Amino acid sequence: MNCDISRGRLEECAESVGGINAVYFVNNGDLGAVTYDLTDTDVIDDFPDTPTAYKFDVRGASTYTETPTKSRENGTTFFEQVLELQLTKLTKEDHKTVKLLCYGSPHIFIEDNNGNFFTAGLEYGMDVSGGSIVTGGAMGDMSGYTLTFTGQEKLPANFISNVGSDPLGDASVTVVVGT
Repeated sequence: MNCDISRGRLEECAESVGGINAVYFVNNGDLGAVTYDLTDTDVIDDFPDTPTAYKFDVRGASTYTETPTKSRENGTTFFEQVLELQLTKLTKEDHKTVKLLCYGSPHIFIEDNNGNFFTAGLEYGMDVSGGSIVTGGAMGDMSGYTLTFTGQEKLPANFISNVGSDPLGDASVTVVVGT
């Protein structure tokens, strides 16, 4: 593998924003074969097996962070992916879903506020590594769920291409919103 870089980077315009708009959970193993862009293997073009993705709208305190880790001594590199979600309001339906998310290791599509889509946990899935179920102490306190998903992958989260006005656009994914 050639590890030499082949491009530089100019200072970008300050037109992007932070934050996550939505996350989409896919049950582990349901992605099937992934088709990559012919010219860029960091971009996923399609999921030919048409997995079902369960959409969760999120706002505010939800974040996604990816940390590259390299060990020169061991000759290894991996990418730790951490998604922190804040889901407001406790419901019996969400309680059951949160429990199942804790038991499983889903693949997660992340839609940021710039319209980018990423695939976290592509190969190994993402595990709940922490969180809380809170009711708050005062009237203005949060009542809901906080969940931290952590995964380690060989490669950074892939972008998903062909995203148009529909969630995940032409990427052959069935999106389920609500119940």
